[in-house]
Amino acid sequence: MRAQIGDRLVPDSDSDRVGVVIGLRNADGSPPYVVKWLNTGHIAMVFPGPYARILPASPAPGTAASAGVPQ
Repeated sequence: MRAQIGDRLVPDSDSDRVGVVIGLRNADGSPPYVVKWLNTGHIAMVFPGPYARILPASPAPGTAASAGVPQ
């Protein structure tokens, strides 16, 4: 599992709890991650479980990636 800052983390089966990766401890994007939970604002260091999902950050509006233009 690899993440980048801005990606979203959905832990295990709890799809109501979503966090944003705000910090990485390893340059290769492997866990643990510093995550800010959207429902509480709490910031925590997280070692995701085996069923957690990383959702890529949405591209910024007006960028080539958001317009569907190949880079």
